[in-house]
Amino acid sequence: MATMKPARRLTLTEDVYGSVQALIMDHAVAPGARINIDALARQLEVSPTPVREALARLEADGLVRKRPLAGYTAAPLLTREEFEELVEMRLILEPPAASRAASVLPASDVDRLRAEADLPDPQPGIAAFTAQDARFHHLVAELSGNRMLHEAVVRLRSHLHLFRLHFPPAHYGISAEEHHRVVDAIAASDPERAAGAMRAHITAARERHLPYFGRTT
Repeated sequence: MATMKPARRLTLTEDVYGSVQALIMDHAVAPGARINIDALARQLEVSPTPVREALARLEADGLVRKRPLAGYTAAPLLTREEFEELVEMRLILEPPAASRAASVLPASDVDRLRAEADLPDPQPGIAAFTAQDARFHHLVAELSGNRMLHEAVVRLRSHLHLFRLHFPPAHYGISAEEHHRVVDAIAASDPERAAGAMRAHITAARERHLPYFGRTT
């Protein structure tokens, strides 16, 4: 029985982490708002301990910030400059990852990648959509066979920040179509086409997000 306790604790911690992340992603906790640990624990019907553990992880994700004597607040949304820097980093990392995947991916793994390309309906919340989108991009990087490249894409946590920005849900279906173009190129073992499809996807996503900042240039 003793071996079951860590498993239950791990499950609780993961559940609380997912719940708090969803509250932040869906703006139930507004950007910049102070996070009351005790109130959040009551809302989730858990003790404060797993909430503190979840907030520590979310701080590492960049979704919350901790200040001495002030506690945790939800991180502010990306500025235009930060957004452009994030897009630049993605363009450095992800097209080469797709290119490498097209060069080395066995045909037996294509179905696995294609299954991750589809995206769920983002309504009423975007947390599940964001998680699925991240799984696709992280898997492309993983299947590149370059461990350090994969880790760099994961550490960027771009999806957690991008999808806190608001833009019309109709655009999400377009993202899935773009994912499948990347998969088609990888399945065809065409590195140049795969890199181009990933680059086009990230660039198009940038254009979809730009209206949030009030200008498109």
